Amino acid sequence: MKYNVRGQHIQVTDAMRDYVEKKLSRLDRYFEEPISESTVTMSVTKGKHAVEVTIPLTHAFLRAEEKSDDMYASIDVVVDKLERQIRKHKTRINRKFRQDSGIKTLFKDETSAVKVQEEEDDYELVRTKRFLLKPMDVEEAILQMNMVGHSFFMFSNADTKEVNVVYKRDDGKYGLLEQS
Repeated sequence: MKYNVRGQHIQVTDAMRDYVEKKLSRLDRYFEEPISESTVTMSVTKGKHAVEVTIPLTHAFLRAEEKSDDMYASIDVVVDKLERQIRKHKTRINRKFRQDSGIKTLFKDETSAVKVQEEEDDYELVRTKRFLLKPMDVEEAILQMNMVGHSFFMFSNADTKEVNVVYKRDDGKYGLLEQS
């Protein structure tokens, strides 16, 4: 796997880069085919060391993020999160790949060296809401979201006539999701 390691507000040292590569190489054993490239972003904001890892797969993405007081601890936790994601969703994703596109599998089947209890949780939909999307601008959508106390709000963008979603980010600012 090729690693694109970059830093924001931090200089990525060779030791940090080597540690990331060593830890992420543990994930190689889960994949049938080698992954072309993964993106690792390391940053420091308000004394918190954050690591974000994105691994693009065929028709899917693996992504995990962690913030802590120590960069190396953040790297350890983010790799553990990625491993849990893979183990949890491996069977379901492999089944979908075999059905949809004829691809053998995305993830390797478990070997005797790596025995992990697979979680075969069904995704249980517990509620469905339907509502009319009132045309509004982004500012009004953010105001509406804050008034109802949610972390996201779906609306019809009055400017583009498309369905958009505004959401509150971890840093307290807002994001907008648009259809492409």
